[in-house]
Order: sequence, then C-alpha cells, then structure tokens
Amino acid sequence: MSGCATVAPGDRSVSGDTLFGVHGAALEVRSQRMGVLASNIANASTPGFKARDIDFNAALASVENDGGTSAATKYRVATQTSLDGNTVELSHEQTAFAENAVQYQTTLSFLNGRISTITRALKGE
Repeated sequence: MSGCATVAPGDRSVSGDTLFGVHGAALEVRSQRMGVLASNIANASTPGFKARDIDFNAALASVENDGGTSAATKYRVATQTSLDGNTVELSHEQTAFAENAVQYQTTLSFLNGRISTITRALKGE
C-alpha cells in the first residue's frame, strides 16, 4: 500500500508520507507552479517568450514516483499570440497565479493543522 508504513513494536519512527499523505507533495508542486507562473508574468513583454504551466495532477504523480515535475511542465497554447511570438496572456497568468496561491495556502493550512494536532497529541493534551 502506498503511503503506509509498518511499525515494529517499540519503533517510534514514522514516515513523513504517513503523517502528511499527499499534502507534502502537493505543497511542493504548488510552489513550483507558482514559480513557473511568476516567470510567465515577469516575461509578459519579452519577445518570443513561451508561456509554460505545470499540470498539477501529472506533476503530483511524478513527484510521488520519481521526485520531479519536469515531465508535467508544458508550454501553454495561447488563444491570441502576439506579433513578437510571446504567448503570455497576462490576464490568464494572473488568474492562474491567484488560484494557485489560494490552493497553496489551503494546503499549507491543512498541514499546519495536522502538525498542531500531532504536537498536542505528543504533549498529551
């Protein structure tokens, strides 16, 4: 079973995967996607720049299997390319960035809640 660990009697070590499930990997992918989207926004006026994005589901599966997201990073097909070959559509990038930021914060809040729960349990509260 993926994400499950067998713990021998007396063994107190617990895998991070068991404690946080998919959320640690999700946070990593959302962070990397934020960087890609920020790069797109920063290069909105760079001639010939090609906008990229990360397919979240493919990247998450890739991170869980081999630790990388490069296979899930794709060039975005623009609905209107500019005359200079730039494929960044600023309004789309800003929307995607804002949505990803909210999802990142949600995942981070879940992880913080999980850590707080574990900390209280360890303290016996």
